[in-house]
Amino acid sequence: MLRIGLTGGIGSGKSEVSARFKARGAVVIDADALAREVVEPGTAGLARVVDEFGAEVIAPDGSLDRDRLAALVFDDPEARGRLNAIVHPLVGEATAQRLAAVPDDAIVVFDIPLLVETGMAGAFDALVVVAAEPDVQVDRLLRLRGMTRDAALARIAAQAPLTDKIAVADYVIDNDGSLTELGTKVDRVWAELQKRAARTRSD
Repeated sequence: MLRIGLTGGIGSGKSEVSARFKARGAVVIDADALAREVVEPGTAGLARVVDEFGAEVIAPDGSLDRDRLAALVFDDPEARGRLNAIVHPLVGEATAQRLAAVPDDAIVVFDIPLLVETGMAGAFDALVVVAAEPDVQVDRLLRLRGMTRDAALARIAAQAPLTDKIAVADYVIDNDGSLTELGTKVDRVWAELQKRAARTRSD
């Protein structure tokens, strides 16, 4: 099994790259998707979040109001730490369950937004970073997520600088251009990952 870490700043297009790796045969484990799954209605995770932060974080339909919760923890490191102490172990358990069902010869891509910030860069056989210039990130966040410019800039500033991510990357996919250009770059990196996987299987 070849374990690949995939990360990139908000608005870099990491999710698009993740989807393209999946289409080419990778097994993708999406940390954000698992983080949502472990706090779905009826889960012990959601109950613990409510115990910690109050019923105000529950939306009218009974689901977690992620925007409300984000507003509570974004500028409060202590509160964010309490949230992470609930969610991260549950995500770890869910990840282990997913891995138990993965074939030994698979290329597994771990899609983790804050991979570098949380010191996980050394936990993988290789690290892929999706890179985009700040003005491109801001434009995407305004157009695709409906953020204000100030909110977009704050979210970008809260993450590690791109230079820090590139410094620990084995592969960098620049995503300032078109989807066609991105596809070519993903194909190139995927070919390299397949070669690396083949070497791992032959060792």
